[in-house]
Amino acid sequence: MPGVAVSENGWHTGEVAMHKALRVPTSSYRNPTQLNFPLSHGLRIAENRLAAFGTLDDEGRPWTTVWGGESEFARPVAEGLLGVQSLADVRDDPVAQAIVGSAKDDELVRLDANGARGKMVSGVSIDLETRDRVKLAGRVLVAGVGKRRGGEGSPVAEMRMVVVVQESLGNCPKYINKKVVRKHIPSPQLVSTDLPLPTEATDLIAKSDLLFLSSTNGDTMDSNNRGGPPGFVRVASNTTDGVVLVYPEYSGNRLYQTLGNLYLNPRIGIVFPDFEMSDALFLTGQAEILIGPKAAALLSHTKLAIKVTVTAARFVKDCLPFRARMGEPSPYTPPLRFLVDEERDGLVASQSPVATASLLTRDTLGPSIHRYVFRLSPADSGKPPTMWKPGQHVTLDFSEELDAGYSHMRDDDPQSLNDDYVRTFTISNPPPIPANAGSDEIPIKNGTELEITVKRHGPVTAFLSRHNPRVPLKIPVLGFGGEESYRIRPSRHTSSDNRTGKGDYVVFVAGGIGITPVLAQAPGLLEPVDEGAEANFRLIWTLRAQDLPLALDVFERIQRLARLSTLFVTGRARQEERNTIANIERLGAQVFARRLKKEDVVKLGGLEGTKIRYHLCASQELLSVLGSWLNGKDYVTESFAY
Repeated sequence: MPGVAVSENGWHTGEVAMHKALRVPTSSYRNPTQLNFPLSHGLRIAENRLAAFGTLDDEGRPWTTVWGGESEFARPVAEGLLGVQSLADVRDDPVAQAIVGSAKDDELVRLDANGARGKMVSGVSIDLETRDRVKLAGRVLVAGVGKRRGGEGSPVAEMRMVVVVQESLGNCPKYINKKVVRKHIPSPQLVSTDLPLPTEATDLIAKSDLLFLSSTNGDTMDSNNRGGPPGFVRVASNTTDGVVLVYPEYSGNRLYQTLGNLYLNPRIGIVFPDFEMSDALFLTGQAEILIGPKAAALLSHTKLAIKVTVTAARFVKDCLPFRARMGEPSPYTPPLRFLVDEERDGLVASQSPVATASLLTRDTLGPSIHRYVFRLSPADSGKPPTMWKPGQHVTLDFSEELDAGYSHMRDDDPQSLNDDYVRTFTISNPPPIPANAGSDEIPIKNGTELEITVKRHGPVTAFLSRHNPRVPLKIPVLGFGGEESYRIRPSRHTSSDNRTGKGDYVVFVAGGIGITPVLAQAPGLLEPVDEGAEANFRLIWTLRAQDLPLALDVFERIQRLARLSTLFVTGRARQEERNTIANIERLGAQVFARRLKKEDVVKLGGLEGTKIRYHLCASQELLSVLGSWLNGKDYVTESFAY
């Protein structure tokens, strides 16, 4: 590349800059991109049914498209040459326009750009059934428009071009949900070239799990794919003031070829293909690379992101020469990341610590359940965090303890590749202030204690369960949250209400560790209004026999809760667990050694004629069952999808 400085290991200036910013040891290995077109790469491309291509328009703006639908639409035709013949919308497809805009039917045009032989182009050939990928870059030697489909003047024609391949690279991307591709004859309809984007275009972005993009460093181009869960690209703005998209850069192969180009030249071209309907959203714009706090400030729980300010767009219906049906999802796909202003369930957006939690004690409440007590201290700078409300959660960042750095693929634990080790736990002790203190802005002081009661599941809780409490452990606190609708607010009986059956009730149904939202709220839930009164609250709790120590601990610590509770114990109870059941019954709880049934939840003795609001906190499987039982009734569910 004569215009861009290249290191002795084959990395250009932008790639080296990104490697330094992201702490990749550039000097330790060579750029694996081959400066030729091996036959093996050509044969792989010939097998694939799709390829995305990118080029620059007359204004120097990158655009990207996707062609194909069947094998061998792209194939090697001579040494170093790739031939492409695919149906395309040669009227509205911006890449086709940029390459053959001046060509007549059945005419091949030799392309020159900026005095160089051939128009700069890049591509990524991809097999969505095997996740195989071959990238290439070079120049279009000749191109043209072949046979029309739909008669003279039809925008659908055979797009033909021969590419001199100057660079190629083959690998396997992680974030591809498999799809079965088939050929399709398109009937293009240009819907919009305006900004902001129409609703149909933003709907396509919201459901997309795969996009293709192109970039340039001035000497060559690069086309690549980005995948993730549907909606992984977020629309940050879509107004007359500007259209802005944001997406996370997941852990990849650490080459950072796209980001290296964007570092030197922020122009980017993106296409969102609709695999079901053959629609396409073509975008071009300016990209900004966000690293660390800048990424987290815009996209929650993200360390590396791309912000795209769209400058031009085309939304075209039924313009792609293929369709596809979904296959096996990628095991590597990370959780969906939301924009900071899209906070959901109180999601903590910022990754700047507001406090520090120092581990004090760990109590074992069963084979896999522990209670941890932390001492809080406000962060060194900034406004001290305010006290949490009963029923809220705390978000803790364990990345300094557990983040072991980069790994490309791990078949034993695919999700770990993008694990930020940020975890959210329901707080299981009330704040050390009266519930009726009046102000929601009471700051946390040094020494405030916070408890979480958790089940060992995954790397963070496994780390906590094996950590020696005698060894100091300080964890950054990112904040507190929780939707108001999940807080339990029962009214209370008077003595006469108890006799008449009047009043509204809250029934909390917990599965296992799902009891935690009750623990911090219990003082406010169970305090009687007057002598002889009883809170309008009942607890239905199902858990395994081996977790009975948790139930006994809860009932011993929270007076009056046991007599409002019905416990369903599953699994075989040994003598020790039968003794625990006896102790629980002595505290006033009803205990049944069986699974929970519909009538246990719906037909509650003594509550006939009362209005009941259900709070559900359990595994997703149990929540689904409870939802079917309570169809048409008033209930809310506690979500742990923070």
